[in-house]
Amino acid sequence: MVYEAVKRCSTGNMERSGSDTDGDGQETPLLHRGREDKVPRAPACCSSRYALALLSCYGCFVVYSLRVNLSVAMVDMLNRTRQAGDNQSSSVCPAHADPTRPTHNHTGVTFPAMYTMWAAWAPPLERSRLLTITYIGAQLGTVVCLPLSGEICFYLGWPYVFYIFGAVGLFWFVLWSLFVFDSPNTHPRISEQERLYITSSLKNELSPSVDHIPWCSILSSVPLWAIVVAHFSYNWSFYTLLTLLPTYMKDILGFSIQQNGMLSALPYVGCAVLALLSGQVADYLRETCMYRTVVVRKCFSLVGMIGPAVFLVAAGYTGCDYVLAITFLTISSSLGGVSASGFNINHLDIAPSYAGILLGITNTFATIPGMVGPVIARSLTQNNTIKEWQTVFYIAAGINLFGSLFYAAFGRGTVQPWAVQMSYPHGD
Repeated sequence: MVYEAVKRCSTGNMERSGSDTDGDGQETPLLHRGREDKVPRAPACCSSRYALALLSCYGCFVVYSLRVNLSVAMVDMLNRTRQAGDNQSSSVCPAHADPTRPTHNHTGVTFPAMYTMWAAWAPPLERSRLLTITYIGAQLGTVVCLPLSGEICFYLGWPYVFYIFGAVGLFWFVLWSLFVFDSPNTHPRISEQERLYITSSLKNELSPSVDHIPWCSILSSVPLWAIVVAHFSYNWSFYTLLTLLPTYMKDILGFSIQQNGMLSALPYVGCAVLALLSGQVADYLRETCMYRTVVVRKCFSLVGMIGPAVFLVAAGYTGCDYVLAITFLTISSSLGGVSASGFNINHLDIAPSYAGILLGITNTFATIPGMVGPVIARSLTQNNTIKEWQTVFYIAAGINLFGSLFYAAFGRGTVQPWAVQMSYPHGD
């Protein structure tokens, strides 16, 4: 297996047959069709497309920092509410039950907008690299915000959590407004080499007109629904950890608010690292080793979904061994980062012209776990016993396993016929 991969890599330039060929007739990617069509790659250093990647990473950082700070601040808010209630023993009315932790309804426009931008900016053979840079912003937002929110709550009080991260978001808005443009053709400071590199590599993948949106074809597309199922399944375990991991740390493993924030962030450090590395490896396999896009996307999705499921279940059997629990949860979340180069990017593979619309569809379904998953998890952990949490982890792992297998069966890696209004061969 290793020998075969090395052999394919070493002969890639002589026998290139197309990394995007799924056995369904798609022609070789533009950058490898022949000497006459080959466009030299524009350098990454100081390029406009990588500047967009960094700013979109910053944007995702802001989005997730504003999401997760509530899960830490809420612990401090509820503790202060309880303390205030305990000091008022002469209350006329009976004390109310503690309010239920609000769920996170994450049906915003950020990610569809990002995908629409990348449809015009990401060369096909750099998609994994560029989009994983974008995605690690979400992990960094979690990693930085969880421990920092704990420190802010401890030293300044919970309101300052929202003041500080709100200011960070406003600064991003200024940068985004000044330095980001819709396409390479409208960017006033892009180099001519980079503009030609991007537009030439995308000319046979983008529809010449998106005035007509093929809704029937989109909604009946099996490859799209494969992404929907995978996205839904992955987010079930992700949001379960995102919203309830601080509670698990506090109620089961017994950590204070400061320890809570620091240790809750550890699983996302590994996720950010593996997401970034997976982007590099995925594009290397597609461009240099000639692996088909569909094979790369499916393999990375399987590793990024089945791996987390295994270690999530294992974490439920660590008892009060917090070192082992943190280790398993960290490995679980880290392996989840591999899926960033799997189904997460597949929208751009099957329909780059409508990638924003497709992500809007898949993300709509994928936010359901953010609303339903934590509620179910809390209802199953009324007594906060380890056995109850084992059930929560089993459910999340089972859903992850199903989603990965469904995507492996029905996912595709080529532009679908309905996504391009041109007469050159593409296949389902």
